Amino acid sequence: MIAYKLSVSEITRIKVLIRTANEGDLPSLLKLSAMLPPCMTSMPFDKNTWKSKIELVEESLARKKRTDSESVYLLVLEDRETQNIVGTAGIVAGVGLTRPFYNYKLSKESKFSEALDIRVTSNLLNLVNDFTGETELISLFLMPDYRKNSVGQFLSRARYLFMSDFPDRFSDIVFAEIRGWLNESEKSPFWEHLGKKFFNLPFARADFISAVNGSQFISDLMPRFPVYLELLPEEVVEVIGRPHEESVPAKRLLEREGFSYQGTVDIFDAGPVMECERSNIESIKNAKALTINNIASEIGEDESSPKCIVSNRCLEDYRLIMAPIRYEEGEEATISEQDAEILGISVGAQVQTLELR
Repeated sequence: MIAYKLSVSEITRIKVLIRTANEGDLPSLLKLSAMLPPCMTSMPFDKNTWKSKIELVEESLARKKRTDSESVYLLVLEDRETQNIVGTAGIVAGVGLTRPFYNYKLSKESKFSEALDIRVTSNLLNLVNDFTGETELISLFLMPDYRKNSVGQFLSRARYLFMSDFPDRFSDIVFAEIRGWLNESEKSPFWEHLGKKFFNLPFARADFISAVNGSQFISDLMPRFPVYLELLPEEVVEVIGRPHEESVPAKRLLEREGFSYQGTVDIFDAGPVMECERSNIESIKNAKALTINNIASEIGEDESSPKCIVSNRCLEDYRLIMAPIRYEEGEEATISEQDAEILGISVGAQVQTLELR
């Protein structure tokens, strides 16, 4: 069980909800992306890219089931008082279905010479498409002013509740790419000594092109042969699989959920790729499906009422909030009138909850 701390008083102060993105969010999302560092390639400051992404999100939500076509789901965190979009969290149901998706995979090669009685083991980077068809977590961002009172936990874990609500839309393996290490000049040693040799592009530009136009240029220009780490400078080898210092908290959150690094890295900055079987993700294992059997004027603010992330399980108007829930006998629960109204539910509705501890 993941241990998180949140007081009831904190919940009552937070007036935010999470919902799926729609066409009306385009101006807010474009404004949000203008605040981001270049490394957030899934959220580029490009209007046409955002427009296409939102259209794809709406198409994905309209589909009855998972298909071989690319599906993307984008959750937005909305301040209920200002109606501003203050955070995002996305899921790609299956990468590499419409355009290639590349990573480097670490491996070893051992050779033995009988004549010299010498065994040599080499470390290799192989260009792979191992995650084709697998589910990727993307676009997790929260405005600095909201990084308190467990709002970040709410936003991050909402993705797992979404996957738990609609499991047939996602693969058995889930992964996330972590931003790789940069030096004091904000340059990637890995890119400078490897990728740049073949593309002659600055790191940020190559990353942006990949996000906006796809990664076909990687297939066109990158050598297919393994890269021997022994031929790379030590400063490059040291950063392979090493996260950027600002991404260490994100990596730790994934580790708490059961994700681990298995030797796959990003092709641009060699950041670690974290992966986990969907059924083994802690938040998915701990989610509870309940039926609302009563709606009260309010839920008493005491420790006997668990604090939860609550979803309405309705794909057409998907919503999540943080709210106290009173468990009843069996798999039933009581929710407050205000929270029921925000979720758009009534007595008899199916919800899913995930406790915040």
